[in-house]
Amino acid sequence: MQRSGIRTLMELALRDPDCLRLEIGEPDVPTPPHVVEAAAADARAGHTHYTSSVGSPELRAALADTVSAATGTAVRPDEVIVTHGAMHGLAMAINATMGPGDEILLPDPEFPNWRMAAVAAGVGVATYPARAAYGFVPTLEDIEAAITTRTKVILVNSPNNPTGAVYPAELLAGIVALARRHDLWVFSDECYESITFGVAHRSPSVFDTDARVIAFHSFSKTYAMTGWRLGYVVVRDPVVAGLLGQVAEATIACPSAISQRAALAALTGPQGAVRAAVDSYRERRDAAIALLTTRGIPCARPDGAFYLMVDVSAAVADGQEFAKRLVAEAHVAVAPGEAFGPGGAGMVRVSLASERSILLEGLSRLADLVDAWGGAADRGVVVGARA
Repeated sequence: MQRSGIRTLMELALRDPDCLRLEIGEPDVPTPPHVVEAAAADARAGHTHYTSSVGSPELRAALADTVSAATGTAVRPDEVIVTHGAMHGLAMAINATMGPGDEILLPDPEFPNWRMAAVAAGVGVATYPARAAYGFVPTLEDIEAAITTRTKVILVNSPNNPTGAVYPAELLAGIVALARRHDLWVFSDECYESITFGVAHRSPSVFDTDARVIAFHSFSKTYAMTGWRLGYVVVRDPVVAGLLGQVAEATIACPSAISQRAALAALTGPQGAVRAAVDSYRERRDAAIALLTTRGIPCARPDGAFYLMVDVSAAVADGQEFAKRLVAEAHVAVAPGEAFGPGGAGMVRVSLASERSILLEGLSRLADLVDAWGGAADRGVVVGARA
């Protein structure tokens, strides 16, 4: 299992007290106060014991209602499995549905932890391209071309990390139909479902007629609850749901009781903080793209999540080399594009979930390094921009 290149840059940044931190995808705001206060009150009230391995009945019921309302499809509480973060749910689902010789298809660029989870489970990994020229939205033809006799799962991620691409409904419907034709599972990573900019998030589960879509969700990004470590899986296949419960018991016993109470407060309480955060990310996206466009640095315009994929190939073909030099010379940390696979080569990922002035100062220093390293070559502007 290879280590994530994101963490490598993070450790370099941690050694530099003057470093501007744009490499980690973590909201720059605290968990909403009403969530913290509810969790503290619940802790004092004694909600500190084991729960079911698959989560408390109250939270599962609330999540079922939330997903039903969001997708327009009825979801039962027993189809919701509460997890120790979305990655825990994904790792459990790999173990529940795959075995030696099976292969999972990931989009390239990819979030590296997906591959790490697959490798840890002893299954194979292949990729399908999500090309920068198309705004990092894949095509059905490329996905189908990547399917082999070993393929067992197609993973989709919309809104996407690291690219911010939001997949259109017709593509998601096509992926589900493709999976049905080849008898495959669809794993849908929807951790950024609440963070979109003027476009609607759609889940492939909307198009699922035979329980082959398994959706993974998180409280980390929507509610700024990264350290609470809580997510959930929506799975309609009762056999897989049962297996997830068994794997949960074997790996974590149960999700944190206090985190579950906090999640319930987040879900049922005021949503103003979520709307404010999304508005802030959108404003930062627009300001960042305006700065980069003025400096002649190409980047992809994200429709969701809180990342920019910035093209630094005018300076150097290796994004990892650029990222290390940016830390050393300009005291700015970004994630190298190569950390996300070959599709990220020559790019770096910048997190918009940073204080606005720090984000813009960091991008200015990035542009200075591109100019210093690559010269004043004639470069394009925004890749995959909407009209």
